[in-house]
Amino acid sequence: MTRTPEAPISTVPAGSETGYSPHRRTALVLTGTGTAGAYHAGVLRALHEAGVKVDLVAGRGIGAVGALFAAVDGAAHLWERSGVWSASTRLRLYGWRRPLRAAFSILGLTLLTLLLPLVVVVLAAFVYPVAYLLRVVGLGDDVGLTDGFGLLVQQVFATEALPIWLPRVVVLALSFLFTGLVCTAVGAWFKHRPRRRSRGAFWLLLLGAPLDASVVRRWFSDGLWKLMRGATAIAQPRPEDLGRRYTRLLSENLGQPGFRELLIAAHDLDGRRDLVFGILSEPYRRRFFSRRAGSDRHLEALDLGGRAGRHGFDAVAAALSLPVATDPWLVHFATASGWRGETHRMCDRPDAVGRLLDEVSEAGAEQVVIVSGLPGPAGPHELATSRRDGRGLLGESLASLELAGLRDAVAGRSGLFKAVFEIRPVYNPLGPFDFAGCYDERSDRLWSLSELVECGYSDGHRQFVGPVVGASGERISPGSKSRSSST
Repeated sequence: MTRTPEAPISTVPAGSETGYSPHRRTALVLTGTGTAGAYHAGVLRALHEAGVKVDLVAGRGIGAVGALFAAVDGAAHLWERSGVWSASTRLRLYGWRRPLRAAFSILGLTLLTLLLPLVVVVLAAFVYPVAYLLRVVGLGDDVGLTDGFGLLVQQVFATEALPIWLPRVVVLALSFLFTGLVCTAVGAWFKHRPRRRSRGAFWLLLLGAPLDASVVRRWFSDGLWKLMRGATAIAQPRPEDLGRRYTRLLSENLGQPGFRELLIAAHDLDGRRDLVFGILSEPYRRRFFSRRAGSDRHLEALDLGGRAGRHGFDAVAAALSLPVATDPWLVHFATASGWRGETHRMCDRPDAVGRLLDEVSEAGAEQVVIVSGLPGPAGPHELATSRRDGRGLLGESLASLELAGLRDAVAGRSGLFKAVFEIRPVYNPLGPFDFAGCYDERSDRLWSLSELVECGYSDGHRQFVGPVVGASGERISPGSKSRSSST
């Protein structure tokens, strides 16, 4: 049975209270990678305008960005024209790393140089027929064309030229390539602190991961600082200081209108476990972050409102780092922490939404609204043309893993809550890395990221606000005026 946009996806455990109630502790879970953040922005706008009460926001992947903005009443900065999802700020997110682009460019030019003699031979098949046509027509330029081309052939294939300039060009290009890669690797080594020792092939160390996550981290920090500084002209602090300021702002204003509790999930590659960063209010905070006898809970649950406040930026930076596709984010833990001053590599885990739901339940949520930018699984006769571009192929794999993890998480953890609601698009042709849009075969036109924002806004109303909140018969207060709209 095909789900229509108006049909909400909800799961109500047997024997429990049915339906939605604003009197319950409600959690909003944002999950996705890349362009899914635009869909989150649209849904957040719909929930904000309808005045839906949200006590806790949680995120993984790009959902961590939406969660951080929504937690401090700054969700409007996601969908506004000058916000973080405007066309002028997100086109180069998750692009190929600069050393890799330079390597392909230099190798391509070198290959063209090697093929230059062959190109001249192939060009001869077109030059002489054109010269013959010019003679037949009587324009009189055939002699000059053939003589000029003959001079070019003579210069390219001259015995004193071909064995000299061809090897020199190749050696010079490869020298530039190697020098550039070494300089980039050395610069990154001195720039990134803390750092970790690594081992492996030297060429792999020079090239690194294929995609660049530094741009998306800078995009996030610029947008967050724009929200926090308001209209004042203050220099942007370092990422670590920005994270501290954010955690202090949220901790001091919990309980105020528009401010919500926060949870962010990331994966620790060295600890081989998921870590959850959070800011919660009492009494949930004490129970969530308390040390338990015989348990290593203190290694996985980090209180951003306490001693772990220095990791506010680390939490999002790790969530924005893709497994294998980007370099992991290095997190240096304090000496007094459970990790005893170690530096760990951290990244996102596409199927970690199940762990995030566990933590949301641990934080006392009674009902949860899950927002994903991925449509449901495909059925028969719904095959689409596979992607051949590198980022598109990688995005397909990540999206498939994420959707499978989401289905398992909802099916296996619905009993933790009184009600579970999902908001996701019926159809979305954009891959996780199609920030510039893509061609949609079904509608035979280009799809833009702005349409995905509008799709999220429409789905938020059709799938949740109207049929769920409206059908509950409960009165909800109008959406609180956001900080951005009040300035």
